[in-house]
Amino acid sequence: MTTLRQDVEALMAKVPAGKVTTYGDIAALAGHANAARIVGGIAHYGDPSLPWHRLVNRFGGLASGYHGGRRTQAEHLAAEGVTCTNNRVDNFEERRWRPL
Repeated sequence: MTTLRQDVEALMAKVPAGKVTTYGDIAALAGHANAARIVGGIAHYGDPSLPWHRLVNRFGGLASGYHGGRRTQAEHLAAEGVTCTNNRVDNFEERRWRPL
């Protein structure tokens, strides 16, 4: 049996470069559809080697609590070809990772 943290971190490790996912998407995939805020807490204190910059809010908005701020998150996404305007991911639904 795994913990929610382990499940969240395992899912984040699968988000491919050039894609983003939401707190709610990860919570639902982990079997806890109402745990989006908990996913945010896990992200804030989670394994720093994971691609947390690919985690955005349900509207494609960048994370206010991202280490280094939204500007840094946008820079990390831009390095993967994901552009942002006004702290939101451009073409969010096209960039959104939703595994089958």
